[in-house]
Amino acid sequence: AMQDPDRGLSLTIARVVQRLQGSSLHSQLERQARVSLHKPEIKLESLKEDIKDFLKTSGWEKKLQNAVYSELNVFPSPCHPAAPPEHIKEPLAYMRKAQGSWEKRILKSLNSMCTELNIPLAQKRPANEQKELLNKWNEMGTDEPDLSLFRPVYAPKDFLEVLMNLRNPNYENGEQPSFRNHLGLIQVPLKVKDIPELKEDFSELGLNIGQLGIDDSAQVPPEFFENEHVRVGQKVLAEQDSAAAQQYVRQGCPTALRADLWALILNISNQPEDILYYEQLKSNVIQHNLLVDSLIYKDVKLTASNDDYYFVFEDYLYQVLLCFSRDTSVLEHFTYSSATPPKSYIQGKLGMEEYAVFYPPNVNYNSFILSVAPLCFLYHEPSKLYQIFREMYVRFFFRLHSISSHPSGIVSLCLLFETLLQTHLPQLFYHLREIGAQPLRISFKWMVRAFSGYLATDQLLLLWDRILGYNSLEILAVLAAAVFAFRAVNLMEVTSLAAAEAVLADLSTLKVMPLLQIFLFATVT
Repeated sequence: AMQDPDRGLSLTIARVVQRLQGSSLHSQLERQARVSLHKPEIKLESLKEDIKDFLKTSGWEKKLQNAVYSELNVFPSPCHPAAPPEHIKEPLAYMRKAQGSWEKRILKSLNSMCTELNIPLAQKRPANEQKELLNKWNEMGTDEPDLSLFRPVYAPKDFLEVLMNLRNPNYENGEQPSFRNHLGLIQVPLKVKDIPELKEDFSELGLNIGQLGIDDSAQVPPEFFENEHVRVGQKVLAEQDSAAAQQYVRQGCPTALRADLWALILNISNQPEDILYYEQLKSNVIQHNLLVDSLIYKDVKLTASNDDYYFVFEDYLYQVLLCFSRDTSVLEHFTYSSATPPKSYIQGKLGMEEYAVFYPPNVNYNSFILSVAPLCFLYHEPSKLYQIFREMYVRFFFRLHSISSHPSGIVSLCLLFETLLQTHLPQLFYHLREIGAQPLRISFKWMVRAFSGYLATDQLLLLWDRILGYNSLEILAVLAAAVFAFRAVNLMEVTSLAAAEAVLADLSTLKVMPLLQIFLFATVT
């Protein structure tokens, strides 16, 4: 239901205030205000104004602005006050239902693994094991436990299968007039953008605008643009303004400034209390053994050790993912995600709430590993690396693993990808479809992993700059379509899915920005 804009605004303000009231920023501001009372420039007769001025000049007002900006970026705009909470999670009932049954399936798979292997989902580690784990915390990669019996809970293609079977029950077969012509694998009618709309949204990627990641722009000599861009970037950092940083990274981040700019956009400052929080998660890992620990271990071994880029970060990956699996603050994001966290109980304590362990809702750690690994290039301090990953997860990556109608959700991305191909490369689309090589079967894994593990790292970071800059994952679908466009000539010659996969097997030489630019701004619409 629509509501008058003022009402919406006041709801938003009320929610942000409520969320910030319990935060450490709130207590810091109070403390600062009290301290300021002893300053000579604060006069009793103009107390309120003087304290406001003091908070402004001492940089606290900026911190508050960034916190508000961060809230607005993460949480959806408020629904009608009478809307039930599940509508905030996901407005479409059939999507909620599909997500629910997908979660049940994952949990069933976990539980049956427990039964088969006769291990509990969660148990306390014996003291000697705790000590041992603590001693080798920074070199967990040296362990070689036998994990042959553990199997991944699901593979991307299982998830794709579920998405292909989604249907809107309000439409019987083929009744959706605008949608009848969609010949892709995704058969739900969601509104996705066309190229003119995408051009408008991604206007900063235009051909006449300087970009990091484009070596031979006709307009601006790259080195001139780069020097100027670095100078502006340093200024943005000095200002400590999240909104400005987000606008800035749309043209790419200079390598030396990227770690700080991303942290500023995500509003991560690594305060003492954040470091303490990380240490608490670590001690939870040391004390309790979860079934997922073995799954994480197995996936890290498979992923990192087979990847020349990432194997050096193996120890970081264990630390971040084991802590992540214990982090209940991540549960907050389930108020606006279509997912609901499964619970399990520590053995012998069934039904006692405080012993409940929330299972991370996506037990496909393989994709997680690939979303942590690139961050290891930027952050070397475990608690900061951890916070950045957690924030990237609750803002973006969770949408790639849950079924929803959100424009950045995986269902919309699949549909956007298929629609772009069918509209702008119809011959290629029909050809691949005829030979049984539906394009989405190839591109799905790229999008689900946000291209991590497929692109060269420098290119991946340039792509993720834009995810942060536009606060959207839609660019993943655009890039996937652009890759097909780029390899179209070769793909027109293949006669099987295997041959099409071979043409697209190696993306490590691709340059992301030119591909996106050509596809968005040089395609005739």
